[in-house]
Amino acid sequence: MSVSVCVCVCVCRWMQAQAQDIVPTIGFNIEKFKNSSLSFTVFDMSGQSRYRNLWEHYYKESHAIIFVIDSGDKLRMVVAKEELDTLLSHEDIRGRKMPVLFYANKMDLRDAVSSVKVSQMLCLENIRDKPWHICASNAIRGEGLQEGLDWLQEQIAQ
Repeated sequence: MSVSVCVCVCVCRWMQAQAQDIVPTIGFNIEKFKNSSLSFTVFDMSGQSRYRNLWEHYYKESHAIIFVIDSGDKLRMVVAKEELDTLLSHEDIRGRKMPVLFYANKMDLRDAVSSVKVSQMLCLENIRDKPWHICASNAIRGEGLQEGLDWLQEQIAQ
């Protein structure tokens, strides 16, 4: 089965590259990888404000969303919440039961907030029309990423 996933920051590159090769996405990349029985086509999109308007062009093709949050940047959490609300209310997303996976990334940073706190700050408990899951992660070391992909695969297979 082939699945298209809309991603706001790199996740699939961890599957294919060494940690030192991972750099922030500028604009967007399209990448493919396999995880167990699913083949993923990932629209890896930058979270930088000047590129966010690109996101909506990939919603219709997507079967799931991976939303990556910098858990070490408390100041930008408000922006992340606003962007999440905009994404979830978009006409191509709103009525669909597509799963949403959240990565609370950079959990290794001293000032990082927990995934529970990220969940509270983003008001994830208010998402009632879609299955969602949040994982603490460290993309550089690959920690927490497989757990999230396993959950996502389970949701898509249902």
